[in-house]
Amino acid sequence: MSRASQLSVNGGVLPLIETLQRRAAELRIGVSTGPAGETLIDAGASVTGSLEAGRLMTEICLGGLGEVTLGSAPYLPNWPFTLTTRTSQPVVACLGSQYAGWQLTSGEGDAAYFAMGSGPGRALAGKEALFKDIAYADQSDTATLVLESGSPPPEDLVRQIAADCGVAPEALTIIYAPTQSLAGSVQIVGRVVEVALHKAHELKFDLSRIVEGTGTAPLSPPHPDFITAMGRTNDAVIYGGRILLHVTGPAADARALAEKLPSSTASDYGTPFAEIFRRYEGDFYKIDPMLFSPAEVAVVALETGETFRGGAVDPKLIDASFG
Repeated sequence: MSRASQLSVNGGVLPLIETLQRRAAELRIGVSTGPAGETLIDAGASVTGSLEAGRLMTEICLGGLGEVTLGSAPYLPNWPFTLTTRTSQPVVACLGSQYAGWQLTSGEGDAAYFAMGSGPGRALAGKEALFKDIAYADQSDTATLVLESGSPPPEDLVRQIAADCGVAPEALTIIYAPTQSLAGSVQIVGRVVEVALHKAHELKFDLSRIVEGTGTAPLSPPHPDFITAMGRTNDAVIYGGRILLHVTGPAADARALAEKLPSSTASDYGTPFAEIFRRYEGDFYKIDPMLFSPAEVAVVALETGETFRGGAVDPKLIDASFG
């Protein structure tokens, strides 16, 4: 059994959930029990929420296997405050937990509910082919899911989620916040390492060779309009994100990864994301998938000690997006 397979992302987040519950008033979040007995944590839908709630949400998305910090950096003069994500288990933390890959649907018509699930619960349900690729599954009596949503899922969907995760509804925690909120914007920008791992996977790089991941992106200002808010969070990574990966294996592979990983390799690069989204009439699948990656990449080849670089941040595009 590999060490990664012994890691429990659902077990790892329990102290973080306890922190959210204990500090609920301070963080301006709501904690309640749902109709199926699940624990609901509203981090920004009917409450104001906070940047700190978003930081904790991001660490929960990472399955407790990463550290997220707020700081500052001089590389974007007008937007100096940043979010940095670090993990020594980048594959399990980012792809086994943080990636928003579980489609959750319920009802039809005006009563329809849809959200993409991210966080540790995904590794219990194992609904995505990705889990076979990374050879990871979790075992836990509790499950936690994070939703980029303005409302919690209905009772029937909650019960289905719990069943898929193999836990009682009372052992399920669902944390939710819309993109437009303080916490929601933070947890999306906090995916700067995850998008790099996902693109590396699409590029057929051997993920087992990525042993450390560190990424920084500017804190995007929230906006009440969904498309504008979504555009800003994506642009924070696409045009302002910086990533450092440490990899094993031949230096030539590290060099190739650094060349192919930046967002500038995509055909849709060069326009604020909200404009791209409108151009394709809201169809994500028409957007070049290679766009979803950090702007600037550094890859350290541990075998030789060389560092290879690709891409660059674009302050003008960040200014155009953030306003």
